[in-house]
Amino acid sequence: MLLREVEYARPASVQEAVRLLSENDGARALAGGQTLINVMKARAASPDVLIDLIDLDELKGIDLGSDGTVSIGAMVTYSEILDSVEVRARPILADVCAQIADVQVRNRGTIGGNVCSNDPTNHLPPLMVSLGATMTIVGQDGERSVSAEEFFLGVYMTAAGPGELLTKISVPPGKRDGFASVSIGKDGTCIVNAAASVNGGARVAIGCVDAVPVLLQTESTEDDAVRDAVRAANLDPPSDVHASADYRRHLAAVVAVRAVAQAKAKH
Repeated sequence: MLLREVEYARPASVQEAVRLLSENDGARALAGGQTLINVMKARAASPDVLIDLIDLDELKGIDLGSDGTVSIGAMVTYSEILDSVEVRARPILADVCAQIADVQVRNRGTIGGNVCSNDPTNHLPPLMVSLGATMTIVGQDGERSVSAEEFFLGVYMTAAGPGELLTKISVPPGKRDGFASVSIGKDGTCIVNAAASVNGGARVAIGCVDAVPVLLQTESTEDDAVRDAVRAANLDPPSDVHASADYRRHLAAVVAVRAVAQAKAKH
């Protein structure tokens, strides 16, 4: 289906992008376009103005701080993360990006677009929560930082509100991380996924079972402790053509245990 007529703007700076987003109630930021363009074709979203971020070099950098923090610009693509030397400081980022869709999508899709769309089946929201990432948001009133736990508000909803733009994601240092999922085919949509970080206990975020990633923390990393934490969360996942709610509850415990085991195996 063809797109309906829409105004198009290509700002030269973050400040200009924020101004355009603030001045147009029906404006949407366009990152890689892997989700938004398809949604627009299906008439599920009809923005009046597309603000294309492609020229904003300010959003395309990857930096490694002296303390080991990895800062990734919102317009960095999955493929650029895979090729980044700096990202090797937190290798799970590249490991998970390598699992997203196919090469064509990875060449165009961006980390900022993935988290800002906040599709419950996306790989990166639970990963960001488990890693304790910090999201930097810029608006007309300046810059603010939001933890990943507070960034995801609901299906397709985040803390980056109207007139605001996610500019970068900062991931603190760490090495012992894991990610596990059950998907529809090799490159298909996740039915359930889980990301885990181990540092003494386990910090686990489960995706595809709620509108936002469900965060669990356990003092023990033993399988039974992780399963008990999942059960105690009283998950109420949706049922659809791919999986019933009961099956998703079962898978949540399975992938959580796998993600923690993967993290424990790293040194």
